[in-house]
Amino acid sequence: MNTELLEALTILEKEKDISKETLLDAIENSLLNACKNHFGKADNVRVIMDRQTCDYRLYAEKTVVEDVEDPIEQISLEDARNIDGKYDLGDIVQIPIESKSFGRIATQNAKNLILQKIREEERKVVYDQYFEKEKDIVTGIVQRYVGRNVSINLGKADAMLTENEQVKGEVFKPTERIKLYVVEVKNTTKGPKILVSRTHPELVKRLFESEVAEVSNGVVEIKSIAREAGSRTKIAVWSNDPDVDPVGACVGMNGARVNAIVNELRGEKIDIINWSDNPAILIENALSPAKVISVMADPDEKVASVIVPDYQLSLAIGKEGQNARLAARLTGYKIDIKSETQAIESGELPENYMELSEGVYEQEMYEDGYEEAYEEDYGEYDGEYGSEYPEDEIQFEEVEE
Repeated sequence: MNTELLEALTILEKEKDISKETLLDAIENSLLNACKNHFGKADNVRVIMDRQTCDYRLYAEKTVVEDVEDPIEQISLEDARNIDGKYDLGDIVQIPIESKSFGRIATQNAKNLILQKIREEERKVVYDQYFEKEKDIVTGIVQRYVGRNVSINLGKADAMLTENEQVKGEVFKPTERIKLYVVEVKNTTKGPKILVSRTHPELVKRLFESEVAEVSNGVVEIKSIAREAGSRTKIAVWSNDPDVDPVGACVGMNGARVNAIVNELRGEKIDIINWSDNPAILIENALSPAKVISVMADPDEKVASVIVPDYQLSLAIGKEGQNARLAARLTGYKIDIKSETQAIESGELPENYMELSEGVYEQEMYEDGYEEAYEEDYGEYDGEYGSEYPEDEIQFEEVEE
């Protein structure tokens, strides 16, 4: 038994996760390569290796002939019978080869071949490990800034968080642990190249899957996500169990579940709404926290016209149009938001609609928490029902591809 070789292969298998069988194949190839370097060719050289004991035999197969023209592949009848008297012309004789007789160059080439195979297998193992995590989240340790990019250690491999995949305003400290979404894993000659992101919408989805048991086991589904990284995310959820409230499951007791995700995203606001197959209801939910009077949706053209109370117009559009923009991405509809006054002027609402709704605004504002929602986006509430927006702020919000 070749104890030293067996122990070395066992250690490599444990430390680098490279199978012993692969390493033994590499040794066989290196021995054949050494023979080729030593003798000039190795077509007739054979290696027999015991996979259990790691003992091996190296021999050359030579044909018995009367006149030897190629001493590497042929042997005279006299020499063959000196080995064993049973040999005759045309027989194949196995001549043992001592690997110790190889020259320095042949030995060095064999060593390099084994080391190269080990490096290739090590890269392959790491690639396979992280390829399985593609489209999933991983935890990485911040190493250093490389220009505006951030080098992240993922354990057995490093990843580069590029400037485009960073949330604006986020600053990382060395040794800090952060969650990352693995966008793509490429296999290169220098090892796996891992592209990670902090801005990808799927990062939020994966965080909910890890934090909310109902999402991970499929009871609650995240149907759609719209995100402006670092600012706000809207997600639409649906429950496959009528006894499970999808929004409540995602929020958690006293907001514990969603707050854990918000903290991981460093304060990014998250709106969780109920999904509906009815586009009008879905759009109404998507414009939350704004109250909606009516929604007219065209499923064929993917266009919707929404009417909101005058005092809700600014809230429905959101700061710099963010609420309407995210709602458009979430639903896939172009959304045209109008106030009551604008709808009356365009004939979409009757002229006496304001009189019919008079006296209920203050109660609705109190019940809907309008003031609190307004201040979250715009600052201190001044007591007015709404603020004027330029015309282009109220028109269709294009869905970004």
